[in-house]
Amino acid sequence: MGLIIINKLGNMKRIILIIMVTLLSLSSSVWGHIVIPYEDQPLSKINILKTQLDLQGTATISAQPLHLYQKGRVEAELEAEWVTVTVKNSKPSNDDWVGVFSPGKFDSSSCPPKGPEDKELESPYICSAPIKMTVTWTSGYNIDEAVPFVEWGLKGETQQRSPAGTLTYDRNSMCGAPARTVGWHHPGFIHTSFLKDLWPNSQYSYRMGHRLVNGSYVWSKSYSFKSSPYPGQDSLQRVIIMGDMGKAERDGSNEYANSQPGSLNTTDQLIKDLKNYDILFHIGDMAYADGYLSEWDQFIAQVSPIASAVPYMVASGNHERDWPNSGSFWDTTDSGGECGVPAETLYYVPADNRAKFWYSADYGMFKFCVADSEHDWRAGSEQYAWIEKCLASADRRKQPWLIFIAHRVLGYSSNYWYGQEGSFSEPEGREDLQKLWQKYKVDIAFFGHVHNYERICPIYQNQCVNDEKSHFSGVVNGTIHVVTGGGGKSLAKFSSLSPVWSVYRDYDWGFVKLTAFNHSSLLFEYKKSRDGEVYDSFTVYREYKDVLACVHDSCEPTTLAN
Repeated sequence: MGLIIINKLGNMKRIILIIMVTLLSLSSSVWGHIVIPYEDQPLSKINILKTQLDLQGTATISAQPLHLYQKGRVEAELEAEWVTVTVKNSKPSNDDWVGVFSPGKFDSSSCPPKGPEDKELESPYICSAPIKMTVTWTSGYNIDEAVPFVEWGLKGETQQRSPAGTLTYDRNSMCGAPARTVGWHHPGFIHTSFLKDLWPNSQYSYRMGHRLVNGSYVWSKSYSFKSSPYPGQDSLQRVIIMGDMGKAERDGSNEYANSQPGSLNTTDQLIKDLKNYDILFHIGDMAYADGYLSEWDQFIAQVSPIASAVPYMVASGNHERDWPNSGSFWDTTDSGGECGVPAETLYYVPADNRAKFWYSADYGMFKFCVADSEHDWRAGSEQYAWIEKCLASADRRKQPWLIFIAHRVLGYSSNYWYGQEGSFSEPEGREDLQKLWQKYKVDIAFFGHVHNYERICPIYQNQCVNDEKSHFSGVVNGTIHVVTGGGGKSLAKFSSLSPVWSVYRDYDWGFVKLTAFNHSSLLFEYKKSRDGEVYDSFTVYREYKDVLACVHDSCEPTTLAN
């Protein structure tokens, strides 16, 4: 059953509720319209209920009341009117769902910012979709020993409790050695709780708890975070993007076997700057556990001051996923037999299928399309279709900054081994994807995998399409490519050749920060981990019309007919 509140009807003549019913059990998606008149007419003379639904006789839809308007009622009464939509299905499935959207041509740009003091806005929200975040932690308690939950709420206000699900994995879940032999380490039990209907841009406090079978409680310490802005919100929004970090021992005990020498510098700099960014993307090669599973515990402890305070989003890399005959696109042993299992269990990303680690993320004025470079991305593949769908779904008026992310360099890099191959990219990397980047006018494409920093000019088909280096404005005629794989792993050399499209290269550890000031202004900064100072930067300024403009291989069909 769906409930919807109709607010501020004004002089509208009718309200259109669009009901979308997706019945996955029947493999069909259907649309229907219920037209509720807003006119003082006899019920016999109007089309009260009009439906165009084909549910193969398994479901019915009804709505009450059918007639919102009654003569003599004042607008204040109508503003509190509810419409209850009931869906019945004789063959229900756990995957069935109903979406109710009102009005049919709703424009969120007219919505004022809302806060906790605005009590009249009740769920389901009309002006901003409810914000949802997840909290994940690990304990030694299985569900037969304790019930996991999160106690949370607006800072300083009454707290509520949300239950958590519990997962784990065993040795047989691993694909090979050392993950299922000498590297095996029981992960404990991974709990994930969904915090729903958060107020945007609000400070929340939370703590994890377990209710033991004897009725006593075990608590974590208290943490806090700021909820994300609603999609399209015009406010200061700051994003960190980096890859290939790993972990290290602070006591120097791995001095002679430290393959991630910059990881502590990066971690410490990000912790130091924690109040100056809002969300972080770690774009693959996170722990470098490589089948020695206790190293995941070490990595998570190292980044927990960050991940407990801001959304810590991840992408899948070769050291998380790749293993022969495991469905990986690359026939390598880079994951040490993990084949994605620890990463997919520890990190709850909003993917349709977490074994296929691609997903989209909306954050205020940003739209992120996070690809999985360890699965096939080429034209005709399942992921390619998803990438195009994700890019096409960006409403650039509300979310002007469209960002593509993948672990391996599917775009451009003048790294040494790419130069040796002569491709300056993963084999077949940009062959198909550049068509989508150009068609949908992706602002920036980020990659890791190569352990250094490099910025590429706005580019299409190996050609710089803009000679500017630091201040970009006007029409979006090419995508800027950035390699930011210097999170901490041993650094990678550049090719002796410096292609014309390479604007800035740095053989050092660091990360990138994006700052969106509003819908027209974006600041890009590359910072070194050693001191947090900015070593490369540029700005982007443009208006909505610049995104709409026709450029090469990105034009809507036109006609001269009159």
